[in-house]
Amino acid sequence: MSSPARIARHAERARQHRQDLYQVLDAGHQIGTLSTVMDGQPWVVPMLYARVGDRILLHGSTGAGALRHVAAGAPAALCVTHLDGWVYAHTLFDSSANYRSAVVHSELAVLTGKDAASALTDLSDRMLPGRSTEVPDHTRKQLAATQALAMNIVDGRWTVKVRQGGPGEPATSEQVPPGLWTGVLPIRSVYGDPVPAPRVPDGLPPSPSIQRLMSTH
Repeated sequence: MSSPARIARHAERARQHRQDLYQVLDAGHQIGTLSTVMDGQPWVVPMLYARVGDRILLHGSTGAGALRHVAAGAPAALCVTHLDGWVYAHTLFDSSANYRSAVVHSELAVLTGKDAASALTDLSDRMLPGRSTEVPDHTRKQLAATQALAMNIVDGRWTVKVRQGGPGEPATSEQVPPGLWTGVLPIRSVYGDPVPAPRVPDGLPPSPSIQRLMSTH
């Protein structure tokens, strides 16, 4: 059995530096898949996350039983994937996708007190940059209802895999049907126009944090 921190298939696509891991974790819309085993059964759930330094922050309801199980120290893994393009080759077998992916194996620790409040603010600011300066601080009730968790990034317990570039060349020209286009169809994600809530007065512009975020994408 191969190590969870070792990529066996297409090992040439593996990345070994922490900065490669950070680039994958920090890109996109900060959503990953958290998995563990509970009562002998797989448990998998999509979760928002944020990387701050050498740890990953997550949060959930204190009433979530499965999340409490993970918070108690059960081994867990977070998987993040970004799809960058479809790769059209000369055959379906050789067609592929360009992507960046990372898997982090660790245990989750429960954060409390000021550390929890700070983590929840950091988590929000990674997803909604600058919003924390525009709204009130967390209330005690909100903090009591929310479980803040941290996953330490430990050397030897993560992998990064990246595919970039176009399709491979066919072995012979006879394999390519005449007039067939091959190449890459890039995929990108963009923000649309902000949709105001019903209570927002007509003509009120989006908050500065929203305008700044839209201007950078």
